[in-house]
Amino acid sequence: MTGMNPAEFANIAQSERDFWWYRGMRDILFRMLDPLLGGRKPSRVLEAGCGTGYLSALLQTERGWPMVPLDLASEGLRYTRQLGLREPVQADILRLPFPAASFDLALSMDVFVHLERGDERHAAAELARVLRPGGLAVVRAAAFDFLRSRHSEFVFERQRFTRAGLKKAFAAAGLRVVRSTYANTLLSPVALAKFRLWEPLTTQHASSGVEPVAPWLNRALGAPLAFEAACIGAGLNFPFGQSIVIVGEKVS
Repeated sequence: MTGMNPAEFANIAQSERDFWWYRGMRDILFRMLDPLLGGRKPSRVLEAGCGTGYLSALLQTERGWPMVPLDLASEGLRYTRQLGLREPVQADILRLPFPAASFDLALSMDVFVHLERGDERHAAAELARVLRPGGLAVVRAAAFDFLRSRHSEFVFERQRFTRAGLKKAFAAAGLRVVRSTYANTLLSPVALAKFRLWEPLTTQHASSGVEPVAPWLNRALGAPLAFEAACIGAGLNFPFGQSIVIVGEKVS
């Protein structure tokens, strides 16, 4: 069975609004996406793998985008309904229950890592199928197997990606890559030391890495991501990082 550890939804719901990683990665996403949209407002947007629904609620409330949140897990959709999103859809990203050409924009944040190896191509193909010609698919995924952590184990992460691998999946789906970059780059040395040295030496068990931290630490950890967001907004693509963000356009 694919999907995230159901126990993680409560942790995400508690932290997603203010936790440094979520805030920073949202900023990076918007800095990438906004220039590609060129001020256009999508007429219908899918979030495939919406989790708690917070991102969908944010986009619908602050930007007025008509969102269709979808997730496989009922645990996540419970939070989605509490956020006021009407009729979230429970379904698998590998079998999207929508006709072809239903959306202008399809987002999938940190979902591909929960798929079995090879299924990312099916997921990309499904995102492409439900997009209208010229529509955009945006995928974020964790990068590099050697950066797996105890958090990766806890959330049932099944694979990680390289940018080249995701580009191949997009190309096979008929999506022309218009922007791709690694992200969460500056903190990579700290993450590598923590995941490969500290966690094994202290024999830590699988556990969530999404926990509130002191406000000063939250600000300190968020600063590198804010700098990366500014660089990405200026057109810079990072050659390495803990995450990948890739945007593809449906060509026909």
